[in-house]
Amino acid sequence: MPKFGFVFPGQGSQKSGMLTALAAQHPCIEEVFAEASEAISTDLWKISTTDTSGLLDQTQITQPALLAASVAIWQLWMQQGGRLPDLLAGHSLGEYSALVCAGVLSLKEAAKVVHQRGKYMQEAVPTGTGGMAAILGLDDDKIIAICKDVQQGSVVAAANFNSTGQTVIAGEKAAVERAMHACKEAGAKRALPLNVSVPSHCALMLPAAQKLGEDLARLTFKTPTVPIVQNINGLVAKTPDEIRENLLKQLYMPVQWVDTITCMWELGLGRIVECGPGKVLCGLIKRIEPEMECYSTEEPESFAQAKAAQTI
Repeated sequence: MPKFGFVFPGQGSQKSGMLTALAAQHPCIEEVFAEASEAISTDLWKISTTDTSGLLDQTQITQPALLAASVAIWQLWMQQGGRLPDLLAGHSLGEYSALVCAGVLSLKEAAKVVHQRGKYMQEAVPTGTGGMAAILGLDDDKIIAICKDVQQGSVVAAANFNSTGQTVIAGEKAAVERAMHACKEAGAKRALPLNVSVPSHCALMLPAAQKLGEDLARLTFKTPTVPIVQNINGLVAKTPDEIRENLLKQLYMPVQWVDTITCMWELGLGRIVECGPGKVLCGLIKRIEPEMECYSTEEPESFAQAKAAQTI
């Protein structure tokens, strides 16, 4: 039977009303949200389904809400007799979802950690002073060189190597704007500012990593029941201590998503299930490894298609 893997989305995949159709048919969806909500004393299901005040897009809420959404779909998959994947990987925050599903951390532990992670990230950079931008159609080496050229004592660097021809940069707002302009002059097809409150995966997150390290040090990391490809190096993590260390590095180092998917492909995976809301990762994967099949799971119909594909 062909090998297949699960990937878990990160920030940006959240949306109001996510998983409501699945939850209407399967009580376990809301049960998982309730467990995560209890851990942080916040009603994540209510925020995810009915809130109109923008709470869902505040990073300290986004992170546990997305964690709950991904773990809920995983629980449903397992309840319905789904096959255990051969490999797991998560994009940034999604790596915490992978860790819960592989038994490294409990859902409550992870919910508390990512809730604090969001707070630390927001505290590290005052709102409005940082930025991120997607650079489309420019070679990675050129983007890296441009970021160095325009720093002028500020922070700006490549933050997410998302797919061939799509790299995200992050840093201080003015430096990001300089880099966007220089990238367009160098031939980038587009340079798009991203609507984010925190410039993730760059040196500005070092203070957040220091605080997060204290939280992670208090947790016991178990050996994964399913191998996990971590996204700071695109390699399978070997020990619980390595996983912990890489989670810290992940905050201030770039997400190597291209290397992560390439690793999964080279290890023989031909199918990927995106376990969480949306189809962002499926879109990236098709650009990285066009021969890979990718299935989303947010709606009852797509979930059923993913389940059927595991046995083909």
